[in-house]
Amino acid sequence: MKCYYAPETEAHDPVFRLTHGKILRNAEQAERARLLLAGLDALSLPTEEPPEAPQAALEAVHTPQFLSFLETAWAEWQKLPDCGPEVVPNVFAQRSFATYPDSIVGRAGWHMGDTSAPIGEHSWRAARRAADCAVAAADAVLAGDAAAYALCRPAGHHTSADITAGHCLMNNSAIAAARLREGHDRVATLDIDVHHGNGTQAIFYDRADVLTVSIHADPNSYYPFFVGYAHETGSGAGAGHNLNIPLPRTTTDERWLESIAEGLARIAEFAPGALMVSLGLDAHEKDPLKGMQISWDGFRRAGEMIAAAGYPTVLVQEGGYLSPDLTTSLVSFMTGFLGRGA
Repeated sequence: MKCYYAPETEAHDPVFRLTHGKILRNAEQAERARLLLAGLDALSLPTEEPPEAPQAALEAVHTPQFLSFLETAWAEWQKLPDCGPEVVPNVFAQRSFATYPDSIVGRAGWHMGDTSAPIGEHSWRAARRAADCAVAAADAVLAGDAAAYALCRPAGHHTSADITAGHCLMNNSAIAAARLREGHDRVATLDIDVHHGNGTQAIFYDRADVLTVSIHADPNSYYPFFVGYAHETGSGAGAGHNLNIPLPRTTTDERWLESIAEGLARIAEFAPGALMVSLGLDAHEKDPLKGMQISWDGFRRAGEMIAAAGYPTVLVQEGGYLSPDLTTSLVSFMTGFLGRGA
């Protein structure tokens, strides 16, 4: 299985994070990549650097205005008097009645949905190369590979067409799904990150050609709070093409795996030509964000189930945070997915 990774992504190493009114170290640290690479090394899966994806692959998901903001925001921020080292919004647009401003402070509040995804000097380059990994993995599958993996960071599934959030900049998962659509009439997405894939849902919510399925901790008491409920099923042409399965934070292996089986059954009804999996590993019982109680054996069995579905599959790395257990979580999932036994 081809695995894609771009070393430039490690230069995105954000610092700022606001949690329960406290300023803390951001959870999306470059060390995450090293832990995941250690997992691939343990599996004897080498990585290759992706080529630069065409701009059209990004614009299939994101607005040109948003991409321009990501590329220029940090340099514009540095022109502010007494500015901080990262772009962190202090005001947010109420979009029901709002005008796009010239001020970089205002534009930050327009394009950034919360304070968890600060933009630093190297964030644009890292996000661009992460998206390149997602496109390269999709292209490998379109070229005939059964599966490919994109080690993307920063993550992506909380970002909509033009709003970042939740440690995410560009939506690598949605970019990969849109790329797969170039070779298939229908594409399904399966998000097993512990957080709801609200950005991916928003991007495809009114479309019938992309089915979105997300299995996640109940947003009534967990990020992203406002989106990810079972009653959200799609709109317009996309009605019935969005499935959310919110679960209690006490969820352990059996209920989680039953939910994955439910999601795969819906995907089978949809009969896609290819599958994109948002591979969050933060449902693990020892993940520092404490969203669920999934074991390594649960991840292995999930990998087996997803592989057994038999679709050409792109795996896009999403969450899974700083813990030595992250390495083993990736090994466990891939062991199941690649059929290497327990």
